[in-house]
Amino acid sequence: MSAVLADMPETVAPATTKAIAPSKGGRPWTFYVLATLFALYVLALYGPMFCIYILSFQDIRGGLVFPMKGQSLHWFVDLFTQVRTGDVKGSFDRSIKLAVIVTIITVVVSFLAGLGFRKRFRGDTVVFYTMIGSLVAPGLVLGLGTGLLFQALGLNASWYTSALGAQLSWTLPFGVLVMFAVMSRFNHVWEEAAYDLGASRWQSIRLVMIPVLAPGLVAVALFGFTLSHDEFARSLQTAGSLNTLPLEIWSMTLNVTSPSLYALGTVTTIVSFIVIGASLGSIVLIQKKRGSNAKG
Repeated sequence: MSAVLADMPETVAPATTKAIAPSKGGRPWTFYVLATLFALYVLALYGPMFCIYILSFQDIRGGLVFPMKGQSLHWFVDLFTQVRTGDVKGSFDRSIKLAVIVTIITVVVSFLAGLGFRKRFRGDTVVFYTMIGSLVAPGLVLGLGTGLLFQALGLNASWYTSALGAQLSWTLPFGVLVMFAVMSRFNHVWEEAAYDLGASRWQSIRLVMIPVLAPGLVAVALFGFTLSHDEFARSLQTAGSLNTLPLEIWSMTLNVTSPSLYALGTVTTIVSFIVIGASLGSIVLIQKKRGSNAKG
């Protein structure tokens, strides 16, 4: 038996080497196939976006297709000055305000839910599935139901009432799920040590839990802001007479045939990158502060 085992590496090795024999370039042929597929995927994913960004920097002669005609910031200026492009400035302002409000409520409620679900209680399963149940409902149907509910109650639909509630039904489940994952990694020993040192319940939360969970709270805030800022289906029937930015972009596609629509896409992308960069920067600062405190 030992002799057979000793001979096995010599007999198996050649077959294995032939099965994964590298190509002439030093890599197996499967590497180049997968690399080509990945390159095509990236091109299909980001190619249309870059086309829009490039065409938005045309001059007044510009059109909606290539070739590009001149280079200028004309369509960015036209975006916020010409009435024919719609209420871009107002819709942009409303979307930012709505996203900020949604973000604050999502972070606070998700954090409180994380605190409440640290220990089991009667009916916790029902409460949990009730919170995340709105993820199953289609956004357009949920927005339509919210609009009909406000109409039945005799209330006017607006971006800061009905649209706010409809968007919270989308952002809160994500925030709660993220906070549960973050809270599960929290070491309760730190909290108990704070109590032993005489800290009150509020002091333990403010001085121990929030600093430790800060990166997770930033992640919840990023989820809330981005989901609210880009939400269309749940805002279509609930925003009232004043559009949010996604609704304004949709309405512009019906009557605007100029690169100003591309300029609007470029601006919204820049805003998204600024928010993401600020969130990642805050996480880096938090980590550096922790490192400096640990060294101190």
